[in-house]
Amino acid sequence: MATAERDYYEILGVDREAPDADIKRAFRKLARELHPDVSEAPDAEERFREAAEAYEVLSDPERRATYNRYGREGLRGGGFAPADFDLGNLSDIFGAFFGESLFGQAAHPGGPSRGGDVTASAEITLTEAFTGVTENVSTRVASTCETCDGNGAAPGTSPRICDVCGGAGRVQQVSQSVFGQFVRTGACPSCEGIGSVVETPCETCDGVGRTLHDREIDIDVPAGIEDGQRIRVRNEGHAGALGGPNGDLFLQVRVTPLPGLERDGADLHTAVELTMTEAALGTALMVPGPVGEIEVEVPAGTQPGHVIVLRGQGMPSLEGRRRGAFHAHVRVHIPRRLDDEQRTLVDQLGEALGEEAYQDDGDNGEDGGFFGRIKNAFR
Repeated sequence: MATAERDYYEILGVDREAPDADIKRAFRKLARELHPDVSEAPDAEERFREAAEAYEVLSDPERRATYNRYGREGLRGGGFAPADFDLGNLSDIFGAFFGESLFGQAAHPGGPSRGGDVTASAEITLTEAFTGVTENVSTRVASTCETCDGNGAAPGTSPRICDVCGGAGRVQQVSQSVFGQFVRTGACPSCEGIGSVVETPCETCDGVGRTLHDREIDIDVPAGIEDGQRIRVRNEGHAGALGGPNGDLFLQVRVTPLPGLERDGADLHTAVELTMTEAALGTALMVPGPVGEIEVEVPAGTQPGHVIVLRGQGMPSLEGRRRGAFHAHVRVHIPRRLDDEQRTLVDQLGEALGEEAYQDDGDNGEDGGFFGRIKNAFR
């Protein structure tokens, strides 16, 4: 974040002694200004994330006290990590935080509405992607207020039906023009589209019907997941308004590679380093795999660039039907420095081997491979 060290109070433009209502109002004002439908500033998304982080801290009494005393380092020491908000989903965020949209209309016009989705991220290793793993994910979500059961009214009271719209949440306005009569329908200005009015708001949720809190959830990450894929966990997002269904939780998974291994879908690739004599005589060696070492049998006469394929030794597929292959790419090292005695030995070996030692056995004893087939075609 470009302005990561700015003071949270400075970001929201409030005093250090500002009450919660002023902090909420300041964040609401900033987010409206930074909405993509309003602002064309190139740094609008970055500034919104900065403002959201400031609001996350200052709207929570415990975090605010820690920040006032120890600053950002104190928050980091306590394990605080800012939530990952999507600027394109601001309306859902506002509905979860305040029970209204960015521009003042009710977030749930006319009755129950679905809660907003929540995003989180997790980083796992390639080994964990190979075997599958359970990740503990921390999120901050809006839940139905336990004090008022989500209706926003103080205990012992109930919301009353709006007198203006009769509980419909919408009203019609009829106007005349030279072209005739026009009928416009919009949210009721009295109840803001909810259909009911809370005369005595619940003190716990301030009449919104939902409260924000931190929550941890265990999510099973399946074997075979790839870097950048998302896992959808239904009904683990923000609580719906007025009894509506919860939103979903989306977990973005990052898979960190292992040294010496490259992944291509379900296939794995590694390099096998051989000496000239090992390639000529053949050998067996251990190479790093996703969960320990894998034995690779190198046949005698293996050529530089040859790929040894081990079927079923790659990554599992998400469907669980098959595993990919493990590809060992052969690199042959030729001696660079020979003394006189060694040079003589290599020269004697070359004379002893003759041309036949370098032929690839194919049908009828002819050279195999692409060039061998070309040569045979002209015979």
